[in-house]
Amino acid sequence: MARRSGGRATRLIGLAVIVAALVFAVQGGEYSTLDLVRQRRERQRMTVAIDSLTRVVDSLRKYRDRLQRDPKLQERIAREDFGMVRGTKELLYRFAAPRDTLRDSTRARK
Repeated sequence: MARRSGGRATRLIGLAVIVAALVFAVQGGEYSTLDLVRQRRERQRMTVAIDSLTRVVDSLRKYRDRLQRDPKLQERIAREDFGMVRGTKELLYRFAAPRDTLRDSTRARK
């Protein structure tokens, strides 16, 4: 009977060694299976980000080209952003907020 339990223990140890070797083969080494899955997921995320940024860059290039060639767009931007007017036929009125005279006079004293 002692011999039988010794054989059983040897088989269990052998099975444990085989299972450990399989686990090491799958998870061990320089990159584990989980590392490879994480890297694949990160690569997919980066690919999506690159595609999105590529679309943004393309649309900005189209806008730049249009801005360089389209006089109507240039005029609209000049009027809206810079307050420019066309020739002598137009007048531009700017309404500024009134300055706080009390604050200005106290700054001058200091």
